[in-house]
Amino acid sequence: MSKTLDHLNNLVRHIDLVRENTLLLGRKLIENGEDDFGVSLVERGYRHDNSKFSGLEFDYLHNGPDTPAKELALAIKEHQSQNDHHPEFHSEGIAGMCRLQVAEMTCDWLARSQEFGTSLRDWIDETAITKYNINKRGKQYKWIREFVDLLLQDSFKR
Repeated sequence: MSKTLDHLNNLVRHIDLVRENTLLLGRKLIENGEDDFGVSLVERGYRHDNSKFSGLEFDYLHNGPDTPAKELALAIKEHQSQNDHHPEFHSEGIAGMCRLQVAEMTCDWLARSQEFGTSLRDWIDETAITKYNINKRGKQYKWIREFVDLLLQDSFKR
């Protein structure tokens, strides 16, 4: 299989997972009476990561052995600066994100955990809180927990 086809397949697989997750979460939010919010989240899922199909992002936003580190870093920076579901998009980081952006981000995080076969809850507790300077008393953390509890079977331990 060609490198381009392999990259395209991985990209589409990721976006499909995010779309599935936004659809699942959107439906659950609608069931809870948040119709407009749920529909808006599903819409975002259908636009998720479209910037990855061209330019630096398509050329270098994959971590293969032949991807130059400098170009990969530039592609990551470009992607994060164009997509507001990334904390790096916001000058205040995750604290500057609205609830809809946090919902899409959580669906994106779940997609990555599905791709790598890892626990989303563990990654949030062990990595994300420190990496993104998440205030465990802040509204964004509350939203993340709410969304993860809706997306996954077992809720966070109380």
